[in-house]
Amino acid sequence: MSRELFEHLGKLSTEQRNPRSMNLDSLSTEEILKLINSEDKLVPLAVEKEIPHIAQAVEHVVEAFKHGGRLIYVGAGTSGRLGILDASECPPTFGSPHEMIVGVMAGGRDAVFRAKEGSEDRADDGEQAMIDMRVTRKDVVCGIAASRRTPYVVAAINKAKELGAKTLYVTTNPRAEFDLDVDVAICAEVGPEILAGSTRMKSGTAQKLVLNMITTTSMVRLGKIYENMMVDLQMNSKKLEERAKRVVMIVTGLEYEEAAKYLELAGGHVKTALVMILSGVDAEEAKERLKKANGFVREALKHIGEDK
Repeated sequence: MSRELFEHLGKLSTEQRNPRSMNLDSLSTEEILKLINSEDKLVPLAVEKEIPHIAQAVEHVVEAFKHGGRLIYVGAGTSGRLGILDASECPPTFGSPHEMIVGVMAGGRDAVFRAKEGSEDRADDGEQAMIDMRVTRKDVVCGIAASRRTPYVVAAINKAKELGAKTLYVTTNPRAEFDLDVDVAICAEVGPEILAGSTRMKSGTAQKLVLNMITTTSMVRLGKIYENMMVDLQMNSKKLEERAKRVVMIVTGLEYEEAAKYLELAGGHVKTALVMILSGVDAEEAKERLKKANGFVREALKHIGEDK
């Protein structure tokens, strides 16, 4: 097995030596930074080529959310931490339930803060994680692994598929080398890292871009955005309270005190406050309009007066 893994790693583009950084150890500080930056500029271009596949992934995720399903990220090391990061930032940004988007990490909670490299090799743990998560056909499970081969992640994805879930895979090696049975593979080919094999660099950046794209686009499709503003955010910190007021002020043109008053009347719900202000109705009516519009503010405002 060790020999097989050795040969597999030797073929991965992310494990190759980058010809543009062969003299990395002889460069000045500024030269190193410029080289890293020049390599990082290649990442969005690699992600851009995968947009058709990312779009397919979004469709699966939106469908899952509409039917009470979850998006479950599975990864190890940097990849796992990026999944947890994206999942943890969705509730305060979009007001989504914490269980709607979750991250599963090889090695468990402790591995988020301190590397447990051997945990990525435990395929049985990956399978068990999907059982413990009670994965069903309603869910979408997204594996994240630069190399494609991480045993924990591969086993988790295979188990998720067996349990009926839709499966996605985000990797940074070529599509031609991808051979897993998943519903959608996203292969942002970033090429060799500036530091050979250090996939926390370009690979990690590409993965973060892809995950941000999947969740943000899904949330837009669910009506959690009005124009380009966060209108389903949770007012559970002073910063978010002030951001909510600012959103209301920007969209409606009200002054600070008036925005705060409407948010209070709306129970702290930005969408409700916006519909109240822009349509001239009370909180109960605003909530009803939003319900009829499936939570889309633009749609709720479009039919003002039609049912009167």
